[in-house]
Amino acid sequence: MYIDSFLDYLLLEKKYSSHTVNAYKTDLISFRDFCVIEFEVEEIANVHYNQIRSWIVSLVNQKKTNRTINRKVSSLKTFYKFLQKLEVIDKNPLAKHKALKTTKEIQIPFSNEEVSKVLNNFGEDDFVSLRDKLIVELLYSTGIRRTELINIKHVDIDMHMRLIKVLGKRNKERLVPLLPVVIETLKKYTQQKRDITSTREYLLVTEKGNKLYETLVYRVINSYFSKVSTKVKKSPHILRHTFATQLLNEGADLNSVKELLGHSSLASTQVYTHNNLEKLKQVFNKAHPRSLKKD
Repeated sequence: MYIDSFLDYLLLEKKYSSHTVNAYKTDLISFRDFCVIEFEVEEIANVHYNQIRSWIVSLVNQKKTNRTINRKVSSLKTFYKFLQKLEVIDKNPLAKHKALKTTKEIQIPFSNEEVSKVLNNFGEDDFVSLRDKLIVELLYSTGIRRTELINIKHVDIDMHMRLIKVLGKRNKERLVPLLPVVIETLKKYTQQKRDITSTREYLLVTEKGNKLYETLVYRVINSYFSKVSTKVKKSPHILRHTFATQLLNEGADLNSVKELLGHSSLASTQVYTHNNLEKLKQVFNKAHPRSLKKD
């Protein structure tokens, strides 16, 4: 009962994406099923912290990572905040819960050479090759998220102004510039797409004409970059990371990168600055009057 109301609240009031809402739903249903099996409790509104802790222990025993467990517990905590707001409960059972320790993952961006090798390997002008090339170019040259990519519609693209309208998290819209080379690929792709019976609304589709889905985008990026890169992670998010890192390396200011990425705060954008430290050291050594550099 309360779970459905909570999900409606996230979708309609908080304007969360359907993908995010489904993640919350999965976490809550998982906890509810656990409570039914272990404690014969179907309504999770009135559970105690000890019961939640038992669930956490079970997740640890399932070899879930601390990061995954923290995300699931965070979903539960938000649910109980919602119930507090409705005055269904007086106290949030997770109010004093401390998140499990996690190691900070360092995202290593692709190099210019790696991206160039991938883009130069698209020799054919058939539908799939052009679509895959467009996927790589859009992710790399705009920094958009994977979910944002698959939701691009033809009406979102202004070829004359070289702009794309992106619908980001919480349904916030932003305009992102398109490079001339991307416009060229777009033109070739849309020409090929005319021969495919597809949904005309969305830009990127499968060979059968259906709207693109997230796992396919991941497979495209992983497949092409596996041929040129030995990096452990080869995903759409790494291309977003590469976009931000390279802009900062070339002198773009943090606020501009924040707007392009669709971040709500600078704190989210600052995670990309660690790769810029070596460049900053070089600038410092070259420009500081007390530098020990030799003429």
